Amino acid sequence: MPQQPGHLIPVEAAVTLDGLFRERVKRTPDLVAYREYNEQHKNWRDYSWAQIDHQVARWQAALEKDGLKAGDRVAVMLKNSPEWVTFDQAALGLGLVVVPLYTQDRADNVAYIIRDSGCKALLIEGAEQWRALSDVKHQLGNVNRILTVNSVPNPGEPRLRWIGEWLPAQGGQSRHVPRDPKALATIVYTSGTTGRPKGVMLSHHNILSNAAASCAVLTAGHDDLFLSFLPLSHTFERTCGYYLTILTGSTTAYSRGIPVLGEDLQSVRPTLLISVPRIYERVYGRIRDALDQGPPLKKKLFLLAVEIGYARFEHAQGRGPWQPSFLLWPVLNALVAKKILARLGGRVRAAISGGAALPPDISRVFLGLGLTVLQGFGMTECSPVAAANRPDDNLPASVGTALPDVELRIGDNNALLIKGPNVMLGYWNNAEATQAILGADGWLNSGDTARIDGEGHVFITGRLKEIIVLSNGEKVPPVDIEAAIARDRLFEQVMLLGEGKPYLTVMTVLNADLWKQLCVESGLDPAPATVGSRQAEEILRGRIAAQMKEFPGYAQVRRITATLEPWSVENGLLTPTLKLKRAKVMEKFNAEIDRMYAGH
Repeated sequence: MPQQPGHLIPVEAAVTLDGLFRERVKRTPDLVAYREYNEQHKNWRDYSWAQIDHQVARWQAALEKDGLKAGDRVAVMLKNSPEWVTFDQAALGLGLVVVPLYTQDRADNVAYIIRDSGCKALLIEGAEQWRALSDVKHQLGNVNRILTVNSVPNPGEPRLRWIGEWLPAQGGQSRHVPRDPKALATIVYTSGTTGRPKGVMLSHHNILSNAAASCAVLTAGHDDLFLSFLPLSHTFERTCGYYLTILTGSTTAYSRGIPVLGEDLQSVRPTLLISVPRIYERVYGRIRDALDQGPPLKKKLFLLAVEIGYARFEHAQGRGPWQPSFLLWPVLNALVAKKILARLGGRVRAAISGGAALPPDISRVFLGLGLTVLQGFGMTECSPVAAANRPDDNLPASVGTALPDVELRIGDNNALLIKGPNVMLGYWNNAEATQAILGADGWLNSGDTARIDGEGHVFITGRLKEIIVLSNGEKVPPVDIEAAIARDRLFEQVMLLGEGKPYLTVMTVLNADLWKQLCVESGLDPAPATVGSRQAEEILRGRIAAQMKEFPGYAQVRRITATLEPWSVENGLLTPTLKLKRAKVMEKFNAEIDRMYAGH
């Protein structure tokens, strides 16, 4: 899209993250910065950059009154909202260090992070969060102030204040403490799939440079509208869905939540989306379910649209020839593609996917329907984006090429190494972990194995620590096999096992509706207990085998344990970023795992 002259704020002009916000307010004070749904009036409300700046000043006045000083750590545990932004900008402008927390995280994990980082203030939503945290309030370390966006009746906690009473009516001018751009801006605790989470220390320049470099992936401007639904505690959303929008002057609308994401897409009609694969998988799943239940002709038209559309995409990328079937596209676009993309609001010109691998079949569908899907790669430790596909250089099987000023190379054991201004300062209070991942020469070991082709495209091939070595010495990549099994919609969640064992086994969560349907078709009792029967295991093994035909003979699943209860953040089996806690799953299903390997 054409860019407005000077709409991008140079890193040199911003210097720091709060300096970036100050520059945006100065340049476009009256443009819409944020859009939020007002539950009371049942409508969407807009806030200009100047209005947000006014709120930032109020927050700063109150934080200063509480005695907080540059270098102090403060935590935020809110859903995505203008309050998240005002708290963050107020804190950064005073030289405070922001520690983001996941709203769905367990109370004991929140208490650990607050103690480990030494936070002096904590901002939460209201009564529901306080009820969860009140059980661990004695573990909240140095916290002197607990703030709530919504009032909490009779909290019984002298540190707790409702912001409606705590914030002054006016705050004067927003403040910006002179800062070294390489000074600590935030401590982001990684999800911790194993052990306690580690605090990633990111400087102002780490994040600011990464946001600016990400603009090389996809240009954005004042006319663009982002729909924000990934949590701001996720660095991917924070850098690309928050700081980048300040840099470009785009508007951000805050979704009411994943359950009503479909409605929000229809009403907000965003132009750009930032998401993790799970969201695209859910949308694709709904499309597939609708097609399965509809007339055969409708499904045939869909498949034809995807096939021809993807061939057009390959041709546009210079990787495929022009085909006469392309002449059918205007009709297929009108009958199929436009109607499906209308579910995303009808205006999305690009969708960015990161955080995990996007299954190729799902990427193919959306690209075939005409949606520009760009997959990237990164990690919290590099602020977070290291590589990404571009609209004019989009190789879906890869995670793209390095961002500007970011270097990528292959190290020992095919490890992907990263170097650049976006690489973290280190782990908070954890020199040993820092030295294990960050070399003295500045190269960060991603922990992923990869290859890089002649044009610089990066292909992630596995995880260094997630290779299963069977007792016969054969090596198996669990992520690849798990993804293959999950192609069958019956298997909602999958974990492969076999380290040091003679054969592979699988722990899986089944789609309850599809399982009931399968039981009826197979003459099985649909009662929940049936899922653990020998007959059920035989049926499941056959379906898994059908998805694993491309894997070598030794990489075959011999035993299966299935359940209908999802692995979730609430039951401690997923991290807040929805990554599987393998050790926790193994601990919970220890007896079942022993049964699968009994006698071996």
